[in-house]
Amino acid sequence: MRFWGVRGSIPAPGPATRRYGGNTPCVEVRCGDELLIFDLGSGARGLGDALVATRKPVKASIFISHYHYDHLQGLPFFSPMFSPANDVTLYGSPRDGKSLKQILAGQMVPPYFPVTAEDVFRTRLAYRDVVVGEDIPVGKATVRTLELNHPGGNVGYRVDFGGRSLVYATDVEHGTELDAKLFDFARGADALIYDSMYTEDEYRGRNGPARTGWGHSTWEAAVRAADASEVKQLVLFHHDPGRDDAGMDKLLREVRKHRKATIAAKEAMVIEL
Repeated sequence: MRFWGVRGSIPAPGPATRRYGGNTPCVEVRCGDELLIFDLGSGARGLGDALVATRKPVKASIFISHYHYDHLQGLPFFSPMFSPANDVTLYGSPRDGKSLKQILAGQMVPPYFPVTAEDVFRTRLAYRDVVVGEDIPVGKATVRTLELNHPGGNVGYRVDFGGRSLVYATDVEHGTELDAKLFDFARGADALIYDSMYTEDEYRGRNGPARTGWGHSTWEAAVRAADASEVKQLVLFHHDPGRDDAGMDKLLREVRKHRKATIAAKEAMVIEL
């Protein structure tokens, strides 16, 4: 897996975030010949450009966790969408009576965007509405799905391939009955990518406004989730846009006092399972 965007809520580019990166979520996962992409935040622009630069047809399965803009803002700029040589399947859960296609089309309309998806997308494009709880075959990989606790709904994904497993659980708030379901879902995974946007003090409002109910978790909850799920590798993700590189270094040092091998996702980081 390779990280193209690791930041939450809004892009935060600049010298203070150069080492960890300022783009919003996008993760590339390779399972043999299959290309799986999780979310299309602003990091998707760089991924798309890298794929097109190979000058080979692109075949990709893209899994959208939910439809908040930081997870979709790269879609109109994902360059494989503009060539008929490519083959893209989009997966996501219907929400509020709208299909995946209707939801995605709704962000590319005037006055919010100058052109529609129908106007400019030329790839062979398929939309697949996900029934949360189903298993989705992608080549020899299996993608499992789970509803997570986040305002408006959010899908967590688990990929199993070749005896290895990865769980993508961004934008999840701990502290509900869904925690136990997530622990079972992630049980024994080789890697758990987990929302760790806040510290416990930030979450509880001990320094600044409380973030309870905002749909995100803490590094402390991430450690508990990794331990309860008995996963091998915890990967912190969806970093607070206000936390600079020095702040991320400090947070990671605290986490490693409790779970030594923890990684904080950085743009361009590659992890092989």
